[in-house]
Amino acid sequence: MSDSPRIVATGSAFPPNYYDQETILAALADHLGERLPSRRRLEAFHRHVRVSGRHLALTIPEYVALRNFGDANDAWIRVATDVGRRAIRAALERAGIGPERVDLVVSTTVTGIATPSLEARLMNRIPFRRDLRRIPMFGLGCVAGVAGIARVADFLRGRPDGVALLLSVELCSLTLQRESISVPNMIASGLFGDGGAAVVVGGAESGLEGGPQIIASRSVFYRDTERVMGWDVTERGLGIVLSSSVPRVVRDHVREDVDAFLADHGLTRADIRSWVCHPGGPKVLEAMEEALELDGEALALTWDSLANVGNLSSTSVLLVLEQTMAERRPPPGSWGLMLAMGPAFCSELVLLRW
Repeated sequence: MSDSPRIVATGSAFPPNYYDQETILAALADHLGERLPSRRRLEAFHRHVRVSGRHLALTIPEYVALRNFGDANDAWIRVATDVGRRAIRAALERAGIGPERVDLVVSTTVTGIATPSLEARLMNRIPFRRDLRRIPMFGLGCVAGVAGIARVADFLRGRPDGVALLLSVELCSLTLQRESISVPNMIASGLFGDGGAAVVVGGAESGLEGGPQIIASRSVFYRDTERVMGWDVTERGLGIVLSSSVPRVVRDHVREDVDAFLADHGLTRADIRSWVCHPGGPKVLEAMEEALELDGEALALTWDSLANVGNLSSTSVLLVLEQTMAERRPPPGSWGLMLAMGPAFCSELVLLRW
């Protein structure tokens, strides 16, 4: 295990606009007006997701001025660049290193499109080396935070003296179809928030310390589940695909997948002291607790993140990692597991050693 990469530090950043759930609900209901068949039903959707408030990329009045997908994506580029810069700065400062130490940046998002990509735009705002390797990832959705950690670790196993940085920025509010009254869109309007997170990872010979080692990872793909979660891309933008079958998929697969992964390393669920899981939503978290037979405290930080900032797609699990490192770091030598599920449908697992 001495040759395993190590998570060194995390950093996060959010747009300055934070609204409680009641304010967002009232604004959306007023916007929809008579098109909304039942305000009471919209209120139920917003309350059932157990989110108390969220950061939004724009102020509420500014959303009204977005005429089309192009306007929303332009706003995404502007805000994501700022949020990403601040998240990276926070992570590097905690790691105690400058940007010149970084050999690879992997950026991930599913809520906006940019060419040059986000991390390329940040090259002009943060003094990275000119020979920095860059990998933008798009389309993995909620699973990308854990997948990004895994891919960064893969790179560092081949370059043990290297340093890599994972950046996730998700501005989910800019994807909301403000004229749609579909059930998935109404749920999304209450569940998803905006923000970003960055993680510094050091190779085994980088000389950097801080957090847990990344021991192993696993990707699992579930065939014929394309319509469980994702986007319908139209001239109006990114319309959410969100099936009510997501909790059932969790119950059907996650226990078997976790047990098989841990067994390959001589472990069982009883050996895991920290569960760093993506906060998909209340029904998904309840299904995960049931499938993995977890007590009420195991996912406490995940529930807290959901309540305080909502579901931030790929960013969320990195926020839970940040909270775990700051508030509930387990004893040295303890085992941990990062876990997320997302479009395709699929899951990503990363085994940690604290």
